[in-house]
Amino acid sequence: MEMLVRDLLAYTQAGQFDRPETCEDASTALKGALANLDGAIKASGAKVTSNPLPSLRVHATQLQQLFQNLVGNAIKYRRPKIPPVINVTARRDGESWLFSVSDNGIGIEAEYKERIFGLFKRLHTGDEYSGTGIGLAICQRIVERYHGPIWVESEPGKGSTFKFTLPV
Repeated sequence: MEMLVRDLLAYTQAGQFDRPETCEDASTALKGALANLDGAIKASGAKVTSNPLPSLRVHATQLQQLFQNLVGNAIKYRRPKIPPVINVTARRDGESWLFSVSDNGIGIEAEYKERIFGLFKRLHTGDEYSGTGIGLAICQRIVERYHGPIWVESEPGKGSTFKFTLPV
C-alpha cells in the first residue's frame, strides 16, 4: 500500500512543474537513477551503458524518474538466467532530443504497446512481477508535460526500446 501511495504521489507531481529556466545534465540524472537502482543492478548482474547525454531544460528530478522507471523495468522484465543489458542514448532530432532506453528483456507483444502506458495497466500478475502499474504512466505524464511523445518498439523474447523526446 505504501508503494502505491508513493507512486500515486509521483504521478500527481509529474504534471505540476513548469519548464525550468536552467539546463540540467541528463548524464547526472541517469547516474542518480542508477545509484537508486544499485541493489537491483548488482542482484541481476545488469550492465548499463550510455553515450554522452545532453543538458536540457527539464527538471532534474523528473528526468531521473524517467530513467529510473525505464531502467528499473528493463531489470525487472529480464529474460530468465540472462543478465540484463541496457543502453541509454540520446541524439538531437531538430528541436528535440530523442532518447532511447534499450534492453534485452522479455519484450512486449504488439497488441500491448499502447496499453502499458495506462494508469494501473499491467500485463503480468503481481506474482510474476512486482509493482503498481504506475511507472510507465508516470513516464508518459512527464514526457507529455514537455510536449513530447513516448513509445516502445519491441519484439517478444528479444527486448524493448523505449523512446521519448524532450525539447532542446
